[in-house]
This record gives sequence, structure tokens and C-alpha cells, in this order.
Amino acid sequence: MKLFLYRIYQWCIATPLVIIFTIIYALLSCIGSIVSPNRWAHYMGVAWGWTWCTLMLVRVKVVRSPKVSKNSSYVFVANHQSAYDIFSIYGFLGYQYKWMMRKALTNIPFIGWACRTAGHIMVDNKSATGIKATIADAKKKLQGGVSVVIFPEGRRTDTGKMGPFKNGAFKLAVEFGLPLVPVTIDGAYKVMPRNTFNVTPGTIKLTVHDPIEPGEDGHNVSHVSELCRKTIQSCLPAENCD
Repeated sequence: MKLFLYRIYQWCIATPLVIIFTIIYALLSCIGSIVSPNRWAHYMGVAWGWTWCTLMLVRVKVVRSPKVSKNSSYVFVANHQSAYDIFSIYGFLGYQYKWMMRKALTNIPFIGWACRTAGHIMVDNKSATGIKATIADAKKKLQGGVSVVIFPEGRRTDTGKMGPFKNGAFKLAVEFGLPLVPVTIDGAYKVMPRNTFNVTPGTIKLTVHDPIEPGEDGHNVSHVSELCRKTIQSCLPAENCD
């Protein structure tokens, strides 16, 4: 009975409200980003993520390493369980950052427009020229405490278990000499798996781990990929590990 009542609430009340707020925040982000793209986009992103989670009765708990400074730039690397990974990171991660996202996502009405004006990094991997342009764009933006968030799996899990990591996030860290910060997302798969739009109220836990600093010769891609994977899995229940 509780779940039935929640479905009525989700689709008749919460969903229309989050759509309205999404449009409002996107418009405000576009307008504000003309003056202050980093700070304004950050605040609007926080408001958007908080609104989605709160209206859908999803609680987010964050455990942060004190070694991660808000004044430094990082490559945040997180597992990808659900669409609610995005809402929980937007609303509760607590650091200024840019997303690395597929360029095709900019075609989404309002959201794509807001992402472009907010200065998120659009990945064009269709050609060598496109990749070089992506790297050049990122170099301009990842400084002064502005970080980047990447899902190295590339897509949401189908089963709840972590998928294989791609090397893009780690090559980026090598390219810029930035520390990597593993982030464990636990509980988002139960809130909304990939194969449904129905939400189950629950708690998502974000664990922000200690930074992995580059050595004298930078990062070793295969080594840091495996280290990040093990660190992320250390805070996941057994059923979500490979």
C-alpha cells in the first residue's frame, strides 16, 4: 500500500515539480553563467540535484576525506549505478567541478543548453582532432579548484555490479598531472536501476576517498585504474562488486 501511494506521489506530484524546477534551474544557470560560469553553474547544479533527491524522498549521506581540499583540482572517479548518481553528486558532492560528457548530450532540451553555458567538458572522440580539442578545453577549465567528475565504466550498470573501467579518466589525470579521487556510490542502484523510471525511496551513500597523488613520473594508467577500482569496491557491499 505504501509503495502504491508513493507511485501516485512520484508521478502525479514529484515528477511534474522536478520537470518545472529543471527548466527554471537551467534557465537561471544559462543567465548566471554569463557573469560567473563556474560559481553560478555550481550553485544551480547543487540546487537541481538537491531538489531531485528531496522531492523523490531519496536521502544522501556523504563521507568525505579531510585530505580533499576545495581549493585544489582533482579528477573525481566514481562508479556508475544509476541516474541518481548524477543527482546525488550534483547536490551533495560539495566541490566545484565540470562533467566530462558525450557531446551528443548537449542536444537534450534545456539541460544541454545549460551544460554548454556552464562550461562542462564535451567529449568529441570521433577523430584525433576532436580528442585534441577536448583536452585543450579541459586544460583551460581544470584549475583554481575546479575539478572534473568521470564515470570510468562509461555507462550505468545493468546488474548492480561494477563494470570494467575504461582508461579515459586515468589518461586525463596523466595528461594534467592531477590527483585522482575515488568516489564510491552505494545505494543508487536500489533507488532506480537502469531498466526502470520508478524510484524506490532509500539512502545513497557517497564516500569521497583520499586523493591518489601522481608520482615523480606521473600516474601509471593501469596501476591507478586498478587502485581506484579496489578503493571504490572497499565501500560497496559484496553483491555490487565483481
